[in-house]
Amino acid sequence: MPDYKAPLRDMRFVLNEVLDMDGHYQGLGLEEINSELLNAFLEEGAKFAENELAPLNRSGDEEGCGFNNGEVTTPKGFKEAYAKYVEGGWPAMGGDPEFGGQGLPGSAGIAISEMTGTANWSWSMYPGLSHGAVATIEEHGTDEQKQAYLPKLTSGEWTGTMCLTEPHCGSDLGILKSKAEPNADGSFNITGTKIFISAGEHDMAENIVHIVLARLPDAPKGTKGISLFIVPKFLTDGNGGVGERNAVTCGSIEHKMGIKASATCVMNFDGAKGYLIGPENKGLNCMFTFMNFARLGTAIQGVAHAELGFQGGLTYAKDRLAMRSLSGPKNPEGPADPIIVHPDVRRMLLTSKAFAEGGRALVYLCAQLGDKVKLEKDDAARKEADDLMALLTPIAKAFVTEAGLEAANHGVQIYGGHGFIREWGMEQNVRDARISTLYEGTTGIQALDLLGRKVMMTQGQALRNFTKIVHKFCET
Repeated sequence: MPDYKAPLRDMRFVLNEVLDMDGHYQGLGLEEINSELLNAFLEEGAKFAENELAPLNRSGDEEGCGFNNGEVTTPKGFKEAYAKYVEGGWPAMGGDPEFGGQGLPGSAGIAISEMTGTANWSWSMYPGLSHGAVATIEEHGTDEQKQAYLPKLTSGEWTGTMCLTEPHCGSDLGILKSKAEPNADGSFNITGTKIFISAGEHDMAENIVHIVLARLPDAPKGTKGISLFIVPKFLTDGNGGVGERNAVTCGSIEHKMGIKASATCVMNFDGAKGYLIGPENKGLNCMFTFMNFARLGTAIQGVAHAELGFQGGLTYAKDRLAMRSLSGPKNPEGPADPIIVHPDVRRMLLTSKAFAEGGRALVYLCAQLGDKVKLEKDDAARKEADDLMALLTPIAKAFVTEAGLEAANHGVQIYGGHGFIREWGMEQNVRDARISTLYEGTTGIQALDLLGRKVMMTQGQALRNFTKIVHKFCET
């Protein structure tokens, strides 16, 4: 398994030179946030990723998750690493100060997400979806719901999930069958089965807050009849803690090609008590708050696998000796030259490097646009950022994950036969990367979203706005 080293120099280049984060934050009135502060986060985040998470990547893959009578246990070291993550205040970076957060914009934590993801993608999925749950409750929840859930979700003491997929439907949510029956006290009984729920059950946090799609009685058919609910594993006790166990259980965990240390759960809701979030029959609209976070998070996965494939391939190519350079010996004292001198190896390394660096720039740009969508006071500037982010999100999710998988495969190829052997870590990188082109909407679905909704529904205006930016850049 290659030793992961956070590419801090490349990260700083994108944040400071390409995106001018100092100017970005000043333009949003966030004068207390600057490159000096971000650099401190980067340094500490790198230490955590390299020293706490990377050593657990291979062992977690080999051990996997345990399942016994509805209880999921994570691999050795995962729970302890998560406790250090919470203790360090990392989950609270972007949280609202009213609920214990640090109030930093989303872009301030994007590099941290990349580092934890590259070091150990399976581990990073446990806290990863909590950000989307927080954003959904912040935007659509009632004051009472915010007070009940956001403090513990923000701190990381509780984690969150999103429960969409059912056995008979994946991305076509219009045919989901989960039901929500109203109770006299304003709550609902949620009944149904959800599958492929990342971190749906685990032993790392004291409570798990599920964000669930279900249908009310007499709801319209299709996507227009879906509502959104908060369904906690443990009901709240009214004082910010956990109360009685809710009727939601993990039926099984999947045995997967990759990300084996991440629990992918079948979740059974057997009349579980849930609470409506947002308007009735508008659940899919509210869920897109969550989905946009998840899609950007998956784009980070593409960057992570490209970076890990590049780092592993580069280290090996410098050390492995085979044949001589076409332009004459480069290691004349040795029996052969390092394979990094050979054109095909250099092609694969440079391709992986370009995918990692280009993907990083694109994802960080999307995070910067997200800041503007949330914090920009000028309506026109905010709409411009929102439109551009809408266009770029399916591109980031689809292209960067496909590129990350390609780079992971290059990592195996550079090692030759050794790449196929587990101890080198390159084959795990491919297995872990494979899911990224599938979840949060497959590559084909992202293409339909890009062309059908973002381009055609705007009559090409969104695309023209983007090509103007490219044209002006090229002119400069």
